[in-house]
Amino acid sequence: MAEAVVGVLIGKLGAALAKEAATYGASLLYKDASALKGLFGEIRRAEREMESMKAYLRESEKFMDTDETMGIFIKTIRELSFRIEDVVDEFMYKLHGNKHGGFAARIKKKIKHVRIWRRLFRELRDINTELEDTVRRRDRYVIPIMERHTGSTHHFAREDTNQASCFPREEELVGIEDNASKLKGWLVDDLEQRNSKITSVWGMGGVGKTTLVDHVYKSVKLDFDASAWVTVSKSYKVEDLLKKIATEFCMPVNSSTMNMRRLVDIIRRHLEGKRFILVLDDVWGKEVWINNIMPVFPANCTRRFVLTSRLSEVASLASSNCAMKLEPLQDQHSYMLFCKLAFWDNDDKRCPSELSDLVPKFLQKCEGLPIAIACLGRLLSCKPPTYTEWKILFDELELQSVGNTIPGVETILKVSLEDLPYELKNCFLHCALFPEDYELKRRRLIRHWITSGFIKKKENKTIEEVAEGYLNDLVNRSLLQVVMNNEFGRVKCCRMHDVIRHIAIEKSEKECFGNVYEGKTLLVHRTRRLSIQSNNIELLNLSGASQLRQIHVFKRFVDIDRLTPILSSSILLSTLDLQGTEIKVLPNEIFSLFNLRFLGLRNTKIEVLPEAIGRLANLEVLDTWFTCLLSIPNDVAKLIKLRYLYATVKVTEGSFSRNRGVKMPRGIKNLTGLHALQNVKATSETLCDVAALTELRTFSVDDVTSEHSLILRNALLKMSNLVSLSITSMSNANEVLPLEELCLPESLCKLGLTGKLKQNRMPHILSSWLHLNNLTQLYLMSSKLDEKSFPTLMVLHSLCLITLDKAYDGQTLCFPSQSFSRLKELRVWCAPWLNRVDIEEDALGSLAKLWFVECPELKRLPYGLKYLTILDELHLVNTAVEFMELANECEEELMKISHIRKFTIISNEKNFRRRSVPSEGNEFAA
Repeated sequence: MAEAVVGVLIGKLGAALAKEAATYGASLLYKDASALKGLFGEIRRAEREMESMKAYLRESEKFMDTDETMGIFIKTIRELSFRIEDVVDEFMYKLHGNKHGGFAARIKKKIKHVRIWRRLFRELRDINTELEDTVRRRDRYVIPIMERHTGSTHHFAREDTNQASCFPREEELVGIEDNASKLKGWLVDDLEQRNSKITSVWGMGGVGKTTLVDHVYKSVKLDFDASAWVTVSKSYKVEDLLKKIATEFCMPVNSSTMNMRRLVDIIRRHLEGKRFILVLDDVWGKEVWINNIMPVFPANCTRRFVLTSRLSEVASLASSNCAMKLEPLQDQHSYMLFCKLAFWDNDDKRCPSELSDLVPKFLQKCEGLPIAIACLGRLLSCKPPTYTEWKILFDELELQSVGNTIPGVETILKVSLEDLPYELKNCFLHCALFPEDYELKRRRLIRHWITSGFIKKKENKTIEEVAEGYLNDLVNRSLLQVVMNNEFGRVKCCRMHDVIRHIAIEKSEKECFGNVYEGKTLLVHRTRRLSIQSNNIELLNLSGASQLRQIHVFKRFVDIDRLTPILSSSILLSTLDLQGTEIKVLPNEIFSLFNLRFLGLRNTKIEVLPEAIGRLANLEVLDTWFTCLLSIPNDVAKLIKLRYLYATVKVTEGSFSRNRGVKMPRGIKNLTGLHALQNVKATSETLCDVAALTELRTFSVDDVTSEHSLILRNALLKMSNLVSLSITSMSNANEVLPLEELCLPESLCKLGLTGKLKQNRMPHILSSWLHLNNLTQLYLMSSKLDEKSFPTLMVLHSLCLITLDKAYDGQTLCFPSQSFSRLKELRVWCAPWLNRVDIEEDALGSLAKLWFVECPELKRLPYGLKYLTILDELHLVNTAVEFMELANECEEELMKISHIRKFTIISNEKNFRRRSVPSEGNEFAA
């Protein structure tokens, strides 16, 4: 993917040239200016060549696996691009050093830098000459077939990359009905008898094992008292695996202090006498089951185990006649799946007659594998549905399959990768650096992509919006799988299928994009990104580490001191993500990383950041969320490029942990480019300073008192771009949130308020918020609302999600006609006195999800539930036991919920999770 490397390099060259005029203006010496002039000339020369090269590479890379000459040429271009990037990064690093010190010190530095500029000039001149020679050599040996194809493909992408309708849906499952019925029978037959049954589903990678089991698991898991789904990685550790199992079974597990004996004891006691089901997905060896899992579970209960695997030896562990081998899809089902994906925006999902001859030829190459069909279908859905365009892609598949050098499925996946625009190629390969089956959070991915230089701002879109569009593109092409969407259909987290990840890692290593270290000897030489997925890093060969740009650590107990040699030699490192590690102190070497743009310390045990952090002049992301950090050092105010600052201290209150605000430095007002600031400990001085941060999109403030109301009002008045706001009062039951003076910006979409609300003033307060037409999410905690104050919220007509968390103290909750007409989800948590819910006709007309959790006095279903005709999910957790029994057994009550697809009733205290099926179409899920 040399095109992607060149694309990022062009951006860096442009950024360097943008400094040209200012650099000359700041020159104090003739020799300095003269040396710089030559260097800028070579940078401009490289930029021109790379601009021309990028378009050519887009087409030529498709042939590098089938033509040796082309492969050599592209490899050379990639290596030269890396060398140019090294020169430009060093130049920018040295250039920044001129800005410090007095006049004499600056003169001394400039004299020293004249030699550096001349050296970099010579290096870049030689690289440019070598680049031009390489291009001339290519012209002598150009391939005729390449000439025919270059520029012929018209790449087409849909305008709207954010359509949730493109995401994989349940109705896209085809050809699994018989297997699903058989598997369901194995799991739910004879449940009244105390017995144990092991079922296995096995087959080659990408054949649909996880999809089938997931579909069945969702439909049967509420037939059991307890259920859990755990994905087993290749390099699992027994203790970690058991902790994951315990967590999925909702057992209280302290991951840092609990030993194995105690863990096994908790699992046995929790499941004793229960009916339970456990899915172990992607098991790679029999020993996982025989030695580590089976002995843990109690015998005197009804047990159902489901194992998915690629290996027949794992499948042989199944009980008699309970092993299922999945075969590739038959032609009919392959065709159905392909059409649903390739023609997703056609009402009838039918193939146009013009393409009817081509579709079978494409499907022949998929070998019946759903993962390949999905990739190919979504790839073609992004192109005009014309014979000419589809034939071009088919010819490319044919070309790459010459001599069967690449199996058909791999060919399809590789062509899917090559078809990506260069902006997406880097984003995609970056995803492969995460561990197998890792859940990739949208926000974390976007921050990584932005700070890596993969994202460029586009007209009328923020850089974050562009990045999210890229994420949706990868999902829509089936290169990433959605794990969870949020309430509004946006991707919340996703993962990469292991078949695709294998190909992506192979590509990443081959092209020096990045390497994954799993405990075996690894030569770091030439790689740009390093993903550490082993606690033992002694076998890392540090030769060539100076070219590293990113280090990602995914193991909790990595010895950070062993990383210091890498940090010392990797002076141009741009990303260091230590999220989730046990690190308490940062090595001093980090603060010499001038090029560092992302410093990830989330969920670590960092207690102090030194003032030296102010030397990281290019830092864009500082993430210290959920650490032990009580304050941000003063010199953070020097980081004027900072875009995201996350800082919350983890405070344990009883058995719960929560985030509290962190003290900010006075100079925070200098960080005018901040888009996110969370979570500020309120002081009058800090809130005055925050008023200068007019670019903020996300802002959280803690420990707010009435004394802060006017200052906070003045600050919010200037935040015209604010989208998400969270305000928390001091940890004092009598402290009232000072909302009366606030004037919230029209751009606000999400509002979180934690603290007591002044009930008699709420009508006045809310009337001043009538202009908030974009406000769709409201989170209230500890608000002390009641029957009189709750109705005042109904003036907020745009709300789509309301969460009341320990916020409602009334006995009756009423929804009059026409109230909350746009509300899609309502969550009522911890309402200790609530005993009745009334819903009038035409109220809550858009409600799809309804939650009542920890409402011990609620003894009946809401009155008027029948009016909620589009209600899809109703969840009742730890409500009155009488209510649960009534809702489970009374025919009259069951009729009220007959239209609801998913209905959950759970009592943890009474171990009660049973339910009846009101209608054949209902789906129950715990």
